[in-house]
Amino acid sequence: MGGSQIWLDTRETLTVNEMLKAICVVSANDCTVAMAEYLAGSEEGFVIQMNQKAQALGMKDTTFKNCHGIDEDGHVTSAYDISLMSRELLVNHPSITNYTTIWMDTLRDGKSQLVNTNKLIRNYKGATGLKTGSTSLALYNLSASATRDDLSLIAVVMKAPTTKVRFEEAQKLLDFGFSTYSYTEFGKKEDIVKSLTVTKGTFQNVNAILENSTGALVKKGVEKNLVQNVNLADYVQAPVSRGQVLGEITYSLNGEVVGRSNIIAEKDIPQISLWSMMGYLFQSWYQLIR
Repeated sequence: MGGSQIWLDTRETLTVNEMLKAICVVSANDCTVAMAEYLAGSEEGFVIQMNQKAQALGMKDTTFKNCHGIDEDGHVTSAYDISLMSRELLVNHPSITNYTTIWMDTLRDGKSQLVNTNKLIRNYKGATGLKTGSTSLALYNLSASATRDDLSLIAVVMKAPTTKVRFEEAQKLLDFGFSTYSYTEFGKKEDIVKSLTVTKGTFQNVNAILENSTGALVKKGVEKNLVQNVNLADYVQAPVSRGQVLGEITYSLNGEVVGRSNIIAEKDIPQISLWSMMGYLFQSWYQLIR
């Protein structure tokens, strides 16, 4: 294949887990092609899927010509597109960090040594990955990810002149992010916003709760400017269904909405009927005479 590889032999068998480990830790191009052929039948077929996925993610500057990244005419991308792809991996496929955080490991019963090409894994606090890449034309590139205090950041460096520079510049970007911003949680899923009066129901109240957890990236020191706006009626008429949208809560910073969540009913409240009214009166009478 050329470039980084673990010298696969056509007569040997590796598990998908071992393949992913080799791809993520040491950029094994031969494993990348083997996985592409395994998943799509051919590298060409897999590259078609790669480009379709790139378009779906909004990677407008990207065209893949191969699955391994070795220089080829028309095989291009941008730092922004790499960040989109990295975010997709981390948010929707978080198990990727089981591989990208490996510093050293082995394959083939210890005969093949693996040492991560991403040096930040070893010396940067909270590092979660993500991937290095280098060719003679693209030079030294890195998508670096890290998480501290519930804040996850991605720094992308492309065409650095040396491997040392790519790590230094990525660390500067991450340091800036962590020192300047914080993740501020506004509310957690199922937090009670208000106990709402229910009319014509078998119960007089229902808890109005947050449908989702909400939070946002906020510049440090401006959290005090956050404004909460609750759009919720004073009462609701039965019947009420669990999960029924009762209102909305928004969080604004300097006039810009930075978070929102529906406010929903915590439980079902049936509408009162003749039979339920009789049952309620009987129960009340019984309690009085006890």
